[in-house]
Amino acid sequence: QSVAVVTGSNKGIGLSIVRALCKQFEGDVYVTARDKTRGEEAVKTLASEGLKSKFHQLDINDINSIIKAAAFFKDTYGGVDVLVNNAGIAFKEADTTPFPVQAEVTLQTNFFATRDMLTHFMPLMKPGGRVVNISSFMASRTLNQCSKELQARFRSEDITEDELVELMKRFVEKTKSDQHKEDGWPQTAYGVSKTGLTVLSMILARRLSKERPQDNILLNACCPGWVRTDMAGDKAPKSPDEGAITPVYLALLPPGATEPHGRFVSDKEVQKW
Repeated sequence: QSVAVVTGSNKGIGLSIVRALCKQFEGDVYVTARDKTRGEEAVKTLASEGLKSKFHQLDINDINSIIKAAAFFKDTYGGVDVLVNNAGIAFKEADTTPFPVQAEVTLQTNFFATRDMLTHFMPLMKPGGRVVNISSFMASRTLNQCSKELQARFRSEDITEDELVELMKRFVEKTKSDQHKEDGWPQTAYGVSKTGLTVLSMILARRLSKERPQDNILLNACCPGWVRTDMAGDKAPKSPDEGAITPVYLALLPPGATEPHGRFVSDKEVQKW
């Protein structure tokens, strides 16, 4: 039995991705969320639209929750066919939370917790599987605002996961002494977190090609666009269902496809990184 798992999918783009997968994916589709009540509410909403989904509790910031969910999908389905890492957070422009706190909290969820998901779920990906990491147009914008040295590392083919992790930790550390700008970083925690996630996607895609060349697993990062959600506000031009189009396209790349893989994709087009 095939299975698709979408993190942070009780609302917003995540819920729209589940909705589209219910219509287009042959297999079970899981809403996952921290909050059981909200997750089950989302399943009911979809049921009222005639769509069948399932719920499993998953808080990506809780390593035990990740381990439990991974065990469930391994035991129940023998692995995972489609994984969409959508869970993420952003502080509002007007938020007065001190920048070092914003940096720590934002990087923790958008980079480190998503990396934990990938660490535990990548071994579960079945041959022909698809992994989609929801990034942002802020990633490429932020990349271009970094120092030349940082840009070179973030674009290099040989950056390792360990090196990337150290760079992400370094950003958080430098914000504490307000030295991040002289260290080459722009003033955006969200942007740095999504730059990190995009580079991580490229690193993991290269690893798949090297370690599981016969398995035809495709892994990409994408930008859903600027979407009307609780996160982005109501001024955004795209509906959540429109925001789901590129992630779902990547989640359902046809069997035998060899690309895109390890790319940053927006509006179904590979973007220059």
